[in-house]
Parts: sequence; structure tokens; C-alpha cells
Amino acid sequence: MNNYGTILIIDDNEAILTALRYCLAGTFERILTMTSPEGVLKTLQQEEVSMVLLDMNFSIGVNSGQDGLLWLRSIRKRHPELPVVLITAYGDINLAVRGLKSGAADFITKPWDNDELVRKLKDILNNQAEVATLDEVEAEHIRRAIDRCHGNMKLAAEQLGITRQTLYNKMKRLG
Repeated sequence: MNNYGTILIIDDNEAILTALRYCLAGTFERILTMTSPEGVLKTLQQEEVSMVLLDMNFSIGVNSGQDGLLWLRSIRKRHPELPVVLITAYGDINLAVRGLKSGAADFITKPWDNDELVRKLKDILNNQAEVATLDEVEAEHIRRAIDRCHGNMKLAAEQLGITRQTLYNKMKRLG
């Protein structure tokens, strides 16, 4: 059941992109991949992306993670609500902490466990989704009933199965 929207995966290793496409195919509706982060900001403007999975190293021979941290900050600056998960084969605790302090939603090391990766990504997206309070749901339901009745409070109360006085009291309490 792939109901988690679109994930954008950025990694310079085609084999990693292929493995992640297979691993995440049953979870995400769409999987976009890029071998370089150069076009990530343009892609995020053009596509509705639910999450970014970003490799940390793109410069040949450099394994410091600075590339990933730079791109993480750029993405977070333009898309502060978009979860970005960092992934690297050269992970250490200090790098993970720097990534999390820079706004990463999580930090994953290669090689990864497929089930654990899917669970982490789902958890991030599930925790991001807001759950409306009962008062918010009730207020929205009342507002729609009143709109449907063109402001006729008596008719709206009848449709809601309450008295007009109860409707007024609810409206006062809910603001």
C-alpha cells in the first residue's frame, strides 16, 4: 500500500538509487531520483515531494558529509516543513549530530536494513501529519452545516440533530 506520496532520493551511486527504488516501491506513490543535488531546489519547486532522502557525500574522495549538510541547509531554508533524511556510508556520531542539528529528520547509514529504513521513513511522515482535535473537527462540521444551510441556524441545527440553542452554545464555546 503506497500512500506516502513522493520521495526524492539524491545519491551519486546509481546502484544505491536502484536498490532504494526497489526497497521503497511499495511505500511511496512516486520515487524520483537524482545523481546530483545541483537541481534539487528546482525539482522541489516543480514537484510535490513528501520527503527527501539525501546522500551526504558528492565530491570524489571527500567523505566529510559537508556536501550533504550544505544541501540540507539549502533545502530546509526554502522548504522548512519538508522532512530530509540523510544517508551515508561514512557515518559517525558527530556527523549524525551535526545533521540533526541542521534540521535533518533522521540519519541512516549504508548499508541499511530495508524493513528498518521503511519503518523510519513511515514514522517520520506519520508523525508529521497533524491530528485534528475533537473541538476542531466539531467546529469544522458545524461551519459546513451552517454554510450548507446558507446561514439558516434553525435548519443547520436540525441537520446536526441538535436544538438551535445547543448550536449557539457550541458556537460560543468553540469560538
